[in-house]
Amino acid sequence: MPAGGPELFARAAQRSGVASFLLGSRSQGMPMIWVNDAFCRLTGFTADEVLSRSPRFLAELLADPAEADLFRAAVEEGRDVARTVRSDRHDGASLWTQVSLSPVDEADGEVAHWIGMMIDVSEHIDRSAAQLASLELERRERVSLAIITETSDLLNDLDYPLALREICDVLEGALVGWAGFYMNDDGLRYAEGIDTTTPPSGRGQRHGRYIADGAGVVEGAMGLTDALGDATGPAGLVPGTVIDLQDTVQDLLDGRIDGPVRLDLTADYPQWSASSWLSRDVRQRTSSNADAPSAVLLHAIAGRRRVLGLLATSGLPASVTTAPDASGTGAVLRALARRAGLAIDNVRLYAREHRLAETLQRAMLPEQADVTGLDVWTYYAPNSEHAQVGGDWYDVLQISPDVVGLVIGDVVGHDVEAAAAMGQLRSVVRSYAYELTTPGPVLERVDQLVVGMRIPRSASLVYAALTHRPPARPDARSPELDPEAFEESTTVLEADATDGAADAGDDAKTWAIEYSRAGHLPPLLLRGGAVTQLNEAGGSLVGFGTGTRATGRVELEPGDVLLFYTDGLIERRDRALRVGLDALVEATRSITAIDSAGIGEELLSRLADAPEDDVALVVVRIPDPVSDPVTSALSPRSRRWLLPSEPASIGRARHAVLRTCQAWDLGDSANAELVVSELVANGVLHGWGHLALRLFDTGDGLRVEVEDSNPAPPVSTDGHAHRMGGFGMQIVERLADWGWRPAGSGKLVWARLRPLGERQDRSASARD
Repeated sequence: MPAGGPELFARAAQRSGVASFLLGSRSQGMPMIWVNDAFCRLTGFTADEVLSRSPRFLAELLADPAEADLFRAAVEEGRDVARTVRSDRHDGASLWTQVSLSPVDEADGEVAHWIGMMIDVSEHIDRSAAQLASLELERRERVSLAIITETSDLLNDLDYPLALREICDVLEGALVGWAGFYMNDDGLRYAEGIDTTTPPSGRGQRHGRYIADGAGVVEGAMGLTDALGDATGPAGLVPGTVIDLQDTVQDLLDGRIDGPVRLDLTADYPQWSASSWLSRDVRQRTSSNADAPSAVLLHAIAGRRRVLGLLATSGLPASVTTAPDASGTGAVLRALARRAGLAIDNVRLYAREHRLAETLQRAMLPEQADVTGLDVWTYYAPNSEHAQVGGDWYDVLQISPDVVGLVIGDVVGHDVEAAAAMGQLRSVVRSYAYELTTPGPVLERVDQLVVGMRIPRSASLVYAALTHRPPARPDARSPELDPEAFEESTTVLEADATDGAADAGDDAKTWAIEYSRAGHLPPLLLRGGAVTQLNEAGGSLVGFGTGTRATGRVELEPGDVLLFYTDGLIERRDRALRVGLDALVEATRSITAIDSAGIGEELLSRLADAPEDDVALVVVRIPDPVSDPVTSALSPRSRRWLLPSEPASIGRARHAVLRTCQAWDLGDSANAELVVSELVANGVLHGWGHLALRLFDTGDGLRVEVEDSNPAPPVSTDGHAHRMGGFGMQIVERLADWGWRPAGSGKLVWARLRPLGERQDRSASARD
């Protein structure tokens, strides 16, 4: 022991910077025997105020009384104890201290005193709390960012039918106890996704139209609506009763208040109000929850011009045990509602503009009249992924019973401006074609009008008129054909005139073509394996003609084929246009098909495998009733047609399949005609946009495909309840195997006709 002995230790303890105190034994009541100066500074008590007092007064200053019980239990057991506690100073100030209490044994082992020490750890606790708060804030920010990121990804795919439901699932797992979207579509409606075909209007107060009904939502549920379809609400409320209460939900929908708004689900609201309907709907949807909410928080889903709906949330998720920062949660919900509003508005705007663009483009798509006495096939493909139309076009017009007009043209470019110029030119040519008929004068009038219209794009076109007329005299030479072809033509004409002299009407008539070209590639005439370019009657581009336009004329014979096309069919960057035209002539010369659709398919398979421009093609064939039934073709066993969505297309499709079955020498054409008729009729009635009809000979049956722009699948029904019809798909099922698949923005319905033996076997099995 150093010099000075106990006195030195007493002075050192008294001057120590650690607050210390000495208590008596338990038998004495553990009075305060000694305290040092640091104790007085830390607690605010003087030595006179604490000496001889029980330590119970210190326990009374603890913030948590349970801490005193822990010290008392340690004293009773005679063991050391150390705790970090929060207590008050004598002057009322709060501080954190680390308190330790240890027994001091006598020589006989009895505890005669207790020594205690107190260390101020307030700064350490505050620093640790600040660090924990910072970490918690960072965690919440990460959670908020993750929620916003995940919901933003879902908002980018609002075409998914359950996108809003999945956003609610994300919120319920991390931020709130329950969440739901309500869109204002002529009244509030619970929404799990956005229906872009009938998008929410953001207007309306008929909130009783949609009633929650247990498993789902029904419109105008029985017993819950009056004769006008409005919700009757709970029993006891008389319709027409006026309750002078503010409809906060309607004010939020109308934009009179910004929100968020707290909706009390236990309160009474006017029967016809948005607040009444919404509170009733939320109660029904959350009635099965363990903690059914008594109130929900409503955030407005604001679009560009109006409030589109509401985001309703309540409570905390089961995984969250501590209340999150209300301002942080509110910020996330506000950001989500704002992003949802913009995303929904954008998808609605895109869908509306897309429908408008598709409607305008469908109106501008080429049309083909159903021409009696001619086999006509048309094809059009724009060189653009985002547009259905470009600068190329064609028209097949039934000008009169004996006159058919053919137009094919090409506007420079294949963008929207080219399509607009094409639409203007098409209207002008159609108008003058019906008025004048003769090609040369028609193009002269077109030149005059185009100059005045100042159409910004140059264009080329061919206008031809096919006339059904009595046969020409044998000496009526056609200067456009070479002498050998003329001699053959004359021979055929003489034979036809001799064989048909006794016949009358259409059987004694032949076809002739008159044409005029405005800077366009020449049509081709295929006759008996020889190809002739109809390159007479040429002229400058549309609008640049200053004089008289010439008209060329050719007499046609049964079996003749006329080809009208645009440069996209033959033009390539790696070869001259003349080389492409020679390739088309060569491909035409080797054609074996005896129907216009087969001729077109052969040409496309050889020349249009990788087009670099818009492609338009019109094939016209004069049927030959003598040789067609006995001629076999080696053309590709596939056909396609583009049909407008109108009832007349059903008849065209039936004629097309009959001609195809004849060209392919397929039996059972009557059943094929019936299946095609039903599929096309179904597309006309229930689809939209143009219809694409395709036929394939698979080797074991005819395969039919009909494509339209309506993505909804076909449904087999047992007929309509109050009108005729509705058995179309049942007829198809009896005759063919059928199915459907998505195709682009619409669907494709296919059917494979079953062989006769297979159908008989199935019919027998069904009877058994």
